[in-house]
Amino acid sequence: MAGRDAILKSLGANAQVLCRRTWWVFVAGGLASVIFGLFAFAKPRLALGLLAMFFAASILVDGAFNVAGALGHRGKDGWWIMLLMGLLGFLVGAYALLNPPVSMMALIYLVAIQAILLGIFLLMLGFKVRKVTTREWILYLAGVLSVLLGVLVIANPLAAGISIVYVIASWAVAVGALKVWFGIKVRNLPGKLGDKFSALG
Repeated sequence: MAGRDAILKSLGANAQVLCRRTWWVFVAGGLASVIFGLFAFAKPRLALGLLAMFFAASILVDGAFNVAGALGHRGKDGWWIMLLMGLLGFLVGAYALLNPPVSMMALIYLVAIQAILLGIFLLMLGFKVRKVTTREWILYLAGVLSVLLGVLVIANPLAAGISIVYVIASWAVAVGALKVWFGIKVRNLPGKLGDKFSALG
């Protein structure tokens, strides 16, 4: 039992180091999301196509940062979750950018599916780091909000254009802010907990 606990703590420490070293990924991606959300609130009546392009670009940027962070730390536990998050965002963003005439309904479902999957990945990452930080609840909250948005959109895909813009903008600001907060909070964790985990190496 003690050996199993030591292994779990070691894996958690590994995932925690990954989050610390890639804190800038959460901050950069979160800022891109917040900027999009504020833009959507300020200009809700802009053509949906323009808004969709901006949203797609923010998803692609966030995905690219996550891929870069994951590939740069392949030896850390949980890196593949960050990679999946990044690939998901990059592919969804690229698809939307390359297909501007895509229908509003298709875009709505695309956003819903991406939000649900992103939420699941955030919950998984929070589970990975739960043993080494009390900040995992931030990832849990961001994940739940993301899943709820996806479910809400799928349940009511015919909502008015302006309404869906406000829902998406609220999600983008909330999840983006939580990601920035998490990135800032975990930035110094290894320095504070390094001695605690050195005995596990």
